[in-house]
Amino acid sequence: MKAKTLLSSLGIVMLLFVMGCKEPPTQLLADADAAMQAAQTAEANRYAADLFNAAKDSLSAAQAEVEQQNSKFALMRNYDRAAALLNSAVAAFNSAKDAAATNKETVKAEAEALIAQVTTKIEDAKKLMAKAPKGKEGKAALELIQGDINAVESGLSEAQTALTGGDFLTARDKVQAAASKIDSVIGELESAIGKKMGARS
Repeated sequence: MKAKTLLSSLGIVMLLFVMGCKEPPTQLLADADAAMQAAQTAEANRYAADLFNAAKDSLSAAQAEVEQQNSKFALMRNYDRAAALLNSAVAAFNSAKDAAATNKETVKAEAEALIAQVTTKIEDAKKLMAKAPKGKEGKAALELIQGDINAVESGLSEAQTALTGGDFLTARDKVQAAASKIDSVIGELESAIGKKMGARS
């Protein structure tokens, strides 16, 4: 009778051991890593940075949870929270990847529109240059302004190169800087021409 009781107790212990001895979520870890790589390939780290960083935080938390469970006695391990965090990370990386694709197209369109605007404004600035005062002081000022126009054209060329190469964020940043500069140039020229016209009257 004692032997049967002992065997029964051992059986229960073994059953509890098997039930408690869960395996780490290695497949989910691999899935999360693959999702992160796919998001990086889609440049989510640049075009959907907030979502991508949140996904990385979920992955880091999941990895920390796995390590914590691994350090426990086998019977005490429970990877449920780690699995939930990993599933959340996979979903977040996928969302970041999708958002990046949408945002890239938005940034591309913005860069293209700005390039067209700046191109037109450069021509406007050159026309204003022809109307600007050409006196001694005016000549020196015009030389500086021409240097600014040249810098804008250089920035515009760099923006176009970045756009053609698919680096839409860099293209937008460069053309935004060029747009700000050419607006300043046009403002200076219009002011100089206005003073010239005022002096005549």
